[in-house]
Amino acid sequence: EPTVFVDVTNDMRIAQEEIFGPVLVVIPFEDDEDAIRIANESNYGLSGGVSSADFDRAMSVARRVRTGSMSVNGGMCIAGDIPFGGYKASGIGREWGVEGIEEFTEIKMLAWPVGQAA
Repeated sequence: EPTVFVDVTNDMRIAQEEIFGPVLVVIPFEDDEDAIRIANESNYGLSGGVSSADFDRAMSVARRVRTGSMSVNGGMCIAGDIPFGGYKASGIGREWGVEGIEEFTEIKMLAWPVGQAA
C-alpha cells in the first residue's frame, strides 16, 4: 500500500534505509544547499528525483546529488544502451550500456617480441 512519512529527520531509520516499494519519505529542508546535504548524507545512491518550476535550478541540484540516476521533473529513461547502477552502498557496479559490458569484462594484454608470429 502506498505510504507517505512526513516530518522525518535525516537521522531516523526510515530515512537511512533503502526502501523498495511505494513509500515516500518527506524531509523538510531550508534551501537547495540543505536539501543537497541531506540527500548526500545517505549511505545509498541508486536513484533520486528533483522537481521544480525552475528547470535550471532543478538541473543544478540534480548534478550535485550523488546518485547513479536522477529524474528531473518526472523524466526518467531506462534503455539497454544507458548504464544503470548506484553510488555508495547501492549496487556493485553498472549494468546495461557500454559501461555494463565493461563491468563484466576481464581484459588481458598479451606481449611478444617483434617479428614473432602471434
